[in-house]
Amino acid sequence: MIAGLHPRQGHDGKPPLCLVTGANGYIGGRLVPELLAMGYRVRVLARNSSRVAQHIWADQVEIVDGDATNTDVLAKALAGVDVAYYLIHSLMLKADFEADEIKTAKIFSQVAKEQDVKRIIYLGGIINDDHDLSAHMSARSGTGEVLRNSGVPTIELRAGVVIGSGSASFEMLRNLTERLPFMVTPKWLKNRIQPIAVRDVLRYLVGAASIPSEISGVFDVGGPEVFTYLEMMQRYAAAAGLRKRIIIPLPVLTPRLSSGWVGLVTPVPYTLARRLVESLKHEVIASPSKINEYIPLPEGGLTPFAQAVKLALVKIKDARVETRWSGASIPGAPSDPLPTDPDWAGGSLYRDVRTVRSFDDSLEVWKRIESIGGDNGYSTATWAWQLRGFADRLVGGVGLRRGRRDPNKLIVGDAVDFWRVEEMIPGKLLRLRAEMKMPGLAWLEFELSVDEVTGESVVTQTATYAPKGLWGHLYWWLVFPMHGIVFPSMARFVLKGKR
Repeated sequence: MIAGLHPRQGHDGKPPLCLVTGANGYIGGRLVPELLAMGYRVRVLARNSSRVAQHIWADQVEIVDGDATNTDVLAKALAGVDVAYYLIHSLMLKADFEADEIKTAKIFSQVAKEQDVKRIIYLGGIINDDHDLSAHMSARSGTGEVLRNSGVPTIELRAGVVIGSGSASFEMLRNLTERLPFMVTPKWLKNRIQPIAVRDVLRYLVGAASIPSEISGVFDVGGPEVFTYLEMMQRYAAAAGLRKRIIIPLPVLTPRLSSGWVGLVTPVPYTLARRLVESLKHEVIASPSKINEYIPLPEGGLTPFAQAVKLALVKIKDARVETRWSGASIPGAPSDPLPTDPDWAGGSLYRDVRTVRSFDDSLEVWKRIESIGGDNGYSTATWAWQLRGFADRLVGGVGLRRGRRDPNKLIVGDAVDFWRVEEMIPGKLLRLRAEMKMPGLAWLEFELSVDEVTGESVVTQTATYAPKGLWGHLYWWLVFPMHGIVFPSMARFVLKGKR
């Protein structure tokens, strides 16, 4: 429970009911347990309820499965709700994401009004200069305006760079600073910013639920320190125990060039990197507001930057990262399950099936299956996967640098490099769906069983590819020679743990 905050009474005499959208996202996944700890009732809206079911708090919440643009789904999700958290963001959409976000906000606000929701809480971004806004910040500003004009009392909290294990902004900062002791950088690094710890963002979000309904408006929230992005990188280096970085800002580096550079050096893919970079072309400093009159500061004040960094690094080191930016689905990725009918792929469905057997205990074999990817690699042919990951990043894909949330454990929806956990039955089945750039759809599946006669552990490894058009078929046959290298060694690795 967050000290100093107290939930208000719901309009039906019960503890207030909160709807959290984006519960599979970075902030939403962390907000839910905070609300539960404060005594709120919680309902979540998710496009994939099976992913929500993997969270440790899943049995304490009501889950509504569906899309936020479906009015029937929204009516069900918002019925009887006291506080609705709007945490829907489409940063990874390549085109028209601004129009898409405004449209979704209009549908949500209309249904919220119809369902007599008592309060909407939205997390946006700090805007110091509304001239020449990036598409990212324009979308956030427009979304906030739509929600505030909904007729439902709305609190719009605006934050800048969020410092916490797993946030996209923090991953960009961490990887740039750790991997490049010397760097030439764009001039926006001289802009001042006011970062805020994720724990403080969550405190404000939870506290906003108890603000009286007659209070509405925009409230900037920021940490206790203001400095340039360049200085933030040096402070990160100091907090992480690294040497001072040599950083030379150059005015010739455009946002497009900077984004490509960020995309290659950090786990953040180009599309997301560009939108984050473009958002930093203006200063990001919290404007004075009365937010702390409604939500009291914690004892000792807000979290200093160095402490926020150290807390985040401890979580990363101890593999206790609850949510990551990569937990959000990649728009355009397949939502259908693994196809079994060749007609689904226009009459063609390619498969590579390997079956291996061992007298190793099945529990140990499963541990190796579940730990595949990330820093653990894939096999003696991990270099081949790294090459494919590099090629993916060159064409704007996510590549391998997303890594894993946890080095040993997986849940449905987790990102594993350029894969996504689509289905998992512990001890029996792991299915990964590819999110790399390719002219088709692909899955990688491991099925584990025990031979009742011999007692052997049996692993069936199946790679499935559904081509799209002529290029899809050509792609399969172009990479086919690599299959004889990567797939046999991967099967041996998960069976015996040898690389």
